[in-house]
Formats: sequence, structure tokens, C-alpha cells
Amino acid sequence: MKTTQPRKQRKRLFQASLHERYRRFSAPLTPSLKASHKTNSTPVRVGDTVRVMRGDRKGFEGKVTRVDRKKYRVFVEGLTREKVDGSTIQIPVHPSKVMITALNLDDKWRREALKRFAPTEEEEKIAEEKPIEEKKEGEVPKEKQKRKRKAKKTRKKTAKTGGEQSG
Repeated sequence: MKTTQPRKQRKRLFQASLHERYRRFSAPLTPSLKASHKTNSTPVRVGDTVRVMRGDRKGFEGKVTRVDRKKYRVFVEGLTREKVDGSTIQIPVHPSKVMITALNLDDKWRREALKRFAPTEEEEKIAEEKPIEEKKEGEVPKEKQKRKRKAKKTRKKTAKTGGEQSG
């Protein structure tokens, strides 16, 4: 967000259009998915398999059955509770509190979007061929060396005039 004021952040959150809300549905990927897709998080969609990471249902894993963009919640298959009258309802979970364990790649657009993050074969070859610089003992890398600062010249002021002292 562009502002640090909580009031404006809340306003933008609640007045966001649906396509902006989609971007806020991002959830982290498992380490294996991070490695294969070269991205840390992606928006949750119907059909993704997620694991609940926070709350009473921590550790529960299931498929996303519904995404409520209006209320910023996802509904996971099997994550239900029983009401007083005996009927069962699904429990809504905020997308930041889940981790995606399996992606639904039925959508062509989503597949293409994930491919954009992955490096090409040429980039992978270049990364493998780069030689690793050997570090000598006792030598500090240039990045970590402290720069010496030049001393600032100070001027003495006289008590009466407040100007520079001559002589």
C-alpha cells in the first residue's frame, strides 16, 4: 500500500474492487512448490489444496471449495462445525492463514503466469557455470568494509556577534 495511515489502509481494503482483492488472496507455497515454481506465494483459487497454519484447526488439509472475495475468506472442504440446531456449516479461513500444498493448474492463464517466474534453461545454465570466488583468510569482502568518513570542519562562533571568529 502507498500510505502508512491505518485509516486509509482500511478504507482501501474494504473499498477495493474484485480484481484488486484477488491479489490480496495470496498465500505462501510449500518449500517444494517454491523451488519448482520459483515464487514464494500465489493467490488461492478453488481447487487448490491448502493446509491451515493458524487457529484451532491448525494442520488441517483439504481442497478449497469456495473463495469469498467480498469477505476475504476461503472455505476448505471438510473444515466444518455443527450448529446448535444440528446442521453443519463450513468455517471461513483468511487466506493468509493457509499454505498452498498443491496448485490447481487447470487454468491456462494461471499456468502461464507461474511460468513467467520460472527461469529459462539458459538462465539455469549460466547460474551453474558461474565460478564461486575463493575467500582468503582474514580478508574482508568489499561490501562489508566500513567506509572512512571525512572529518567535518567546524567554525568557532563568538559570543557577542554570533559570527565567525577572525584570526
